[in-house]
Amino acid sequence: MKRVGFKMHLHPGKEEEYKRRHDAIWPELKQLLAEAGIVDYSIFLDKETNTLVGILKMEDPMLLDRLAEHPVMQKWWSYMKDIMDTHPDHSPITTPLKEVFYLP
Repeated sequence: MKRVGFKMHLHPGKEEEYKRRHDAIWPELKQLLAEAGIVDYSIFLDKETNTLVGILKMEDPMLLDRLAEHPVMQKWWSYMKDIMDTHPDHSPITTPLKEVFYLP
């Protein structure tokens, strides 16, 4: 399993809404992520900067790019666009993070 880390930016005051939406994650989105081989997926919030940090595990991180083509993912991005920074296609603006330490 490879570990993938990335960061995104949440709009100020949208912390509770972001959590509420993820607490009610759509079954079809959960299934899509599982089918892509994503496991052990967490998102953390730095409240001082509104930075979201995602960490996940998967066999082939290149499959993340294919998720953008799926209608369920596009629908989720449209659903989330009002509370976080996004590109014109509504995909979240993400910055990959380089792992510098891991203690298994």
